Amino acid sequence: MHFSRLILVVLVVSLTACNGFEKIRKSGTDEQKYQAALNYYEKKDYDKAVLLFEELKPILRGSEQQEMATFYEAYSNYYLGLYELASYQFKRFYETFGRSEHAEEALFRSAMASYKGSLPYHLDQASTTNAMDAMQSFLNAYPQSTYAQEAEKTMKDSRQKLEKKAYEKVQLYYRTSAANLQNYRSAVVAATNFQREFPDSHYNEEMALLKVQAQYDFARNSLPARQRERYAEAVKFYQELVDKYPQSNSLRKAERLYVLGNQEIEKLVVQERLAREHQASADSLRATTAPRVGGGNQ
Repeated sequence: MHFSRLILVVLVVSLTACNGFEKIRKSGTDEQKYQAALNYYEKKDYDKAVLLFEELKPILRGSEQQEMATFYEAYSNYYLGLYELASYQFKRFYETFGRSEHAEEALFRSAMASYKGSLPYHLDQASTTNAMDAMQSFLNAYPQSTYAQEAEKTMKDSRQKLEKKAYEKVQLYYRTSAANLQNYRSAVVAATNFQREFPDSHYNEEMALLKVQAQYDFARNSLPARQRERYAEAVKFYQELVDKYPQSNSLRKAERLYVLGNQEIEKLVVQERLAREHQASADSLRATTAPRVGGGNQ
């Protein structure tokens, strides 16, 4: 460090220690404010640092100091937990200072701030999806980055949040089915979508059993005219479970539903046959007892 700069830093530290933040903010030179901002940042006093960096940016426009003030302002907000703002500022830094040695880091921190600011899994997950998109954009831009491993872990963690959200959605549909019959069907559809979207999930065996149970309950609570096809669907889901998880601990429970479903189908087939025979007999009886038209003496 040059002797003159060393003197300036000592002066700034002394000024901020003796006269306080407001003194340097109101009466310090631009260089003194900049050095004070760096000093506050290094001491992790981010509230003061961010205020000075924010005020200095338009004054320092076009200089190397503006670049660093912008960079450290974003980091200050990042460390203060203002993730949405920090993400925006890091992205703006990347777009404005694309040739900077800090551009790669800024794009990564923009995506990471989005991830840190995303909502817990039980809330709306649009923010998590946006964070994943941002992190994927970073990996596309810098596939060999030193941040790549951390970025991939973040992507994995984000996907697990979406998986947990989707799992809870299926469970919620099934738990509320007693109050709304169509939720049985919604649970089946949601479980099918879950299996398609998360093919490697450890929840998929549970999803396969839930589809059998929900579809069986749906059929059992349906109008008689719709029961046969709906029980047949439950039987099909059982067969899918057996094919994919032949050693599953859930097979005994699923097999019970399979047997009950087939028994109900057999009963319905018999009832339908008897109903047809009864209808045919009634039609025949009406035909033999109906009065003849045009018969008798003139």
